[in-house]
Amino acid sequence: MGFLLLSAISQANAAWTVNMAPGATEVSRSVFDLHMTIFWICVVIGVLVFGAMFWSMIVHRRSTGQQPAHFHESTTVEILWTVVPFVILVVMAVPATRTLIHIYDTSEPELDVQVTGYQWKWQYKYLGQDVEYSS
Repeated sequence: MGFLLLSAISQANAAWTVNMAPGATEVSRSVFDLHMTIFWICVVIGVLVFGAMFWSMIVHRRSTGQQPAHFHESTTVEILWTVVPFVILVVMAVPATRTLIHIYDTSEPELDVQVTGYQWKWQYKYLGQDVEYSS
């Protein structure tokens, strides 16, 4: 019985994915590329932070006879933990802004759709096509 349950669970998880699917249009591909860029930046940050944390816990543990450092009110440390996240956010904002500008570029639309939200429904108007419906 347990083997059948495990095989059913493994088959159910076979189609489960954790990532976005790459898009079919140029805009959706740029959103996917932005997602992957930000994802890898976050992976690098996580590896660095957890690596430094585990290294510090292993090397500076009490059983090795380490004494705590006294760098209270260190201006250099305070500047670093303010400037480094700011630089990371700017590095992440540049491709995000580029992608948002690309998303909202409406200079040559192939189709114009006016979507109006009501309390319990949506109304779609395909402008220039005389097509209109509600759902």
